[in-house]
Amino acid sequence: MAIFNQPATAKKESVPFPSDPVSTPAKESIPVNDYAAPQPAAARWTETRAEAKESLIAADITIEGKIEGTGHVRIAGKFKGDVNVQGDLTIEKDAKLNGSVRAKKITVAGELEGNIEAASQVELQQSGVLIGDLKAGSLTVAAGSRMRGQAEFGWEDKASTSKSHRNGAENGSGS
Repeated sequence: MAIFNQPATAKKESVPFPSDPVSTPAKESIPVNDYAAPQPAAARWTETRAEAKESLIAADITIEGKIEGTGHVRIAGKFKGDVNVQGDLTIEKDAKLNGSVRAKKITVAGELEGNIEAASQVELQQSGVLIGDLKAGSLTVAAGSRMRGQAEFGWEDKASTSKSHRNGAENGSGS
């Protein structure tokens, strides 16, 4: 809702983000409604960032630390540390991640040295290498990919895991 008859000084001016080009501010009148308001550069930058759904670690970057969040992460460089995201994780070809991983969907085209502790879907692409254990809802493995470790996938919960494992052992197909 717009407030009328308000002095122009009551309007808050936002400070542009440091990377935005500095320009001379144009005189703005008070808009009739908030929806038609021209946006300062800082607001446009914030909206653009808010719409970004994927964070990227570029090919020429090496980072050590921890990644946590709700968005998607794409690693094209090298990262050492744990990754815990509610979105998707993609490890590009020639990229390397050392650490444990939790994500909704994980695509490995590079190298992951660490355990995939929880994922609904894991895809090992042709150039992908996984050195560690894997727990996922589903697993897709392309010809040419490599894995060293234990894989556990397709299980609903611990109760069905132990029941299904016993049934498989009774049928001669379990370990």
